[in-house]
Amino acid sequence: MEARKSYPTDLTDQQWARIEHLLPQPKLRGRPLKYSRRDVLNAMFYITKGGCSWRLLPHEFPSWRIVYWYFGLWRDDGTLERINAALVKEVRTKAGRNPQPSKVIVDSASVKTTQKGGSQGA
Repeated sequence: MEARKSYPTDLTDQQWARIEHLLPQPKLRGRPLKYSRRDVLNAMFYITKGGCSWRLLPHEFPSWRIVYWYFGLWRDDGTLERINAALVKEVRTKAGRNPQPSKVIVDSASVKTTQKGGSQGA
């Protein structure tokens, strides 16, 4: 099978090496994996960066249904959050900062509404 051409959103070998260990390992029993976890992540990054819908995922990637299934699984089991936390920690450490943020900024807005509900006629 011919390798697909890469997209700008694809993980480099160095980036993949940083996060590969954070992904759940494939199960030893059951159906063997048809697609690599790296290809699935590359598809997720393509969708995220390109802003397209799941069904518009190019055919060079795994099926959009497979990618969407892994997205839901990894979102719900905390995998995507663990990857993000590890990368934030790495970036902060390289910048000479405390790996854990010490302050939080919360931005909110309040909108005053009328006392009465519904529309008012003139």
